[in-house]
Amino acid sequence: MKKLLGIGFWELIARIILRNRIVILGSIILITVLLSLQWKNIRFTQTEANLIPADDKVNVDYQKFLDQFGEEGNLIVIATKDNHLFTPKIYKAWSELMTTIKSHKEVSLVVSVDNLQKLTKNDSLETFELKPLVDSSKVQDENYLKAIKTELFTRLPFYEGLLFNKKTGAVRSAIYLDKKIVNTKARKDYVLNDLIPAIEKFEKATKLDLHTSGMPYIRTLNAKTIIDEIGLFIGAALLITSLIFFYFFRSFRATLISMIVVMIGVMWSFGLMGLLGYEITVLTALVPTLVIVIGIPNCIFFINKYHQEYHKHSNKAKALQRVITKTGTATLMTNITTAVGFATFIATNNVLLREFGVVTTINILAIYLLSLLLIPIFFSYIPSPIPRHLGHLERESLTSFLKWIVNTVKYNRLGVYITAICLLIFGLIGINKIRISGSIIEDMPKKTDFFEDIRFFEKEFDGVMPLEIMIDTKRKNGAMKGSNLRRMEELEQTIIDIPELSKPLSIVNIAKSFNQAYYNGNPDFYALPSSNEEMFLLPYIKNSIKNTKDNQLKSYISSDGSVARMTTFIKDENGEKMDAIEAHIRNKVDKLFPSPRYEVIITGKPSVFQKGTQYLLDNLLSSLLFAFFLTGALVAIMFRSFKMVLVSIIPNLLPLIMTAGLMGFLNIPLKPSTLLVFGIAFGMSVDDTLRFLAQYRLELSRNDWKIKKSVFATFDDAGISMFYTSIVLFFGFSVFMLSSFGGTVALGGLVALTLSFGMLSNLVLLPSLVLSLNKTLANQQELPEPTIDILEHTDEEIDALEKNNK
Repeated sequence: MKKLLGIGFWELIARIILRNRIVILGSIILITVLLSLQWKNIRFTQTEANLIPADDKVNVDYQKFLDQFGEEGNLIVIATKDNHLFTPKIYKAWSELMTTIKSHKEVSLVVSVDNLQKLTKNDSLETFELKPLVDSSKVQDENYLKAIKTELFTRLPFYEGLLFNKKTGAVRSAIYLDKKIVNTKARKDYVLNDLIPAIEKFEKATKLDLHTSGMPYIRTLNAKTIIDEIGLFIGAALLITSLIFFYFFRSFRATLISMIVVMIGVMWSFGLMGLLGYEITVLTALVPTLVIVIGIPNCIFFINKYHQEYHKHSNKAKALQRVITKTGTATLMTNITTAVGFATFIATNNVLLREFGVVTTINILAIYLLSLLLIPIFFSYIPSPIPRHLGHLERESLTSFLKWIVNTVKYNRLGVYITAICLLIFGLIGINKIRISGSIIEDMPKKTDFFEDIRFFEKEFDGVMPLEIMIDTKRKNGAMKGSNLRRMEELEQTIIDIPELSKPLSIVNIAKSFNQAYYNGNPDFYALPSSNEEMFLLPYIKNSIKNTKDNQLKSYISSDGSVARMTTFIKDENGEKMDAIEAHIRNKVDKLFPSPRYEVIITGKPSVFQKGTQYLLDNLLSSLLFAFFLTGALVAIMFRSFKMVLVSIIPNLLPLIMTAGLMGFLNIPLKPSTLLVFGIAFGMSVDDTLRFLAQYRLELSRNDWKIKKSVFATFDDAGISMFYTSIVLFFGFSVFMLSSFGGTVALGGLVALTLSFGMLSNLVLLPSLVLSLNKTLANQQELPEPTIDILEHTDEEIDALEKNNK
């Protein structure tokens, strides 16, 4: 390790880079071209994020449900509250719209007023038959349509809550997509290219506003918005970082090379995702922008160091070599710690997080190599810096800021500690107020029409997010047994009594419809048949189920009649109440369907998503502990001192606690997007810590192990770079606040805020702790032979070593 990271190693690296410029540039161009060829393999995910491991019981239960009844997220709903729907002109347009929708191969069934079927009794065949509710030859008669509306609202209770809201008059159609295409590109193509244009054509012709929702529709528009925002983030990040960069350095050349470096990094990030076969998800979509935001600080550090060296001796060749030999170890360590911050996600037992961790880790190391190689090569070909380019080193506003920090550390360390303790208390109080959210739609863009439509369906039909209950009676035709139907009816009543849930749909509703049909459609008999009525109804029901293989309602009972399905919908704003809701339902289920006689599974996307959030939280804590341990290990290698390990952790832990406290006070919940804040922010904030400590370690050897003098010398050398990079990171992550997704906005804002806290903590609290707790380092004998020997060499020693090597 000593030889690997020593001055001889980095002097060799500098010599290789500067003597093989053409070969290196050619290799980078070749790699860029090869990775660009992989762009064709990039594809966007067609499924929601599943944060739970495949072998977890939650996913196992969900898969059991899918194996039995197929994909449950295949329903799209279209609704209106306009009373003109039941007028001849509008009704005709509505009917044509539904016919157009049904004509597409991607649609398996459309249930709408115009094609609605009602059960009628056929005594001669002892069966129930489905007959059209509407006579198409009479739809030009407005009075007839009004009569149809009255019959629908008063005589067909089966469809209440499914197709109409009796209280408000809202009417909707249910469109069931082919389950085979729900998780494929065909779903996206159908929604964007066929469904939406047909709806827009109807609205333009009739002047009616339609509301459209359902999981396939939401997922498609949500994914489209994410794709559209990738370009926005990349463009905005390039613009804002280049403007800040130019403001700091006043050099078009330095700005240009930095933009070239990060743009190559972005190209590599897309190529890497294509090469690995990873889909673009809501997480991996952030990677190209992260490459820019993380890459620019690397450029700042290298270029600022080049300017500092050139400012000292006006020797360009020497300055370029010193950029590598004097910063190689520090920049390598800081990039490794950043990469490790993201690599912790690889340790999770989740595909989504693991892929995000792999891509970000590789790209962070790649952007470091690009910066290390391209910046010295670029500056070797262009003229030396002019005084205007070096003016930032003595800019009054910057020097005044650093002087204030130095004075604070020198004369007011007690005030620093009191402030830190107060902020710690503030954060801990706020953490107690923080809540966990498992809402699927909370992060979705709230200013879009499709989000407003979600709220419409939550108000009119109690939501569009399905909660599924699968009841296995373990007996053939057990689900149709009268006693089990009555148990299910009692469970349904429990669900109806929960205000967050909609009226459920199950075989119970079908049995009630059969009973009503048996009594010639009298709605007073919409109820489960009595034990005596069952004997008369049973032949009709068996024949009806046997002869209705194309009926969508048959998906609520298995082919052998042993397993029943019950579907209710939950308002997604109540996602955080999911655990309490499930516990309430489970309590009733255990009484009605005791194990092992029955097996009852409660599942569905809202349930899986909520549990995934909790799983992510548990994994985040373990990942952060691993990151703390690794950071401490690196510091221990540098200093062989437990005190210095504490010194390195405390300034980075405080900003995380502060941010968590603010989330509690501002009512920002813990959810997948905000949970990532802590891992990302720690991985990047600790860079400044290691950069400061590495420079401090060097200054100790230069200043005869005098702690105070070494600390303030560290400010002179590393303070400017730390400030510059923190400013760029702050504004770089603030770019994500341009997003229309609440989660992405929260991610960007919270990371930017945490990094700001981290900068102040590393510039004020860290040196204060070093001065207070690290007095033992004044005794050089307590230091073993250092692992990183470059940190012990003065400029004169480096000159001598370089001369000898030559």
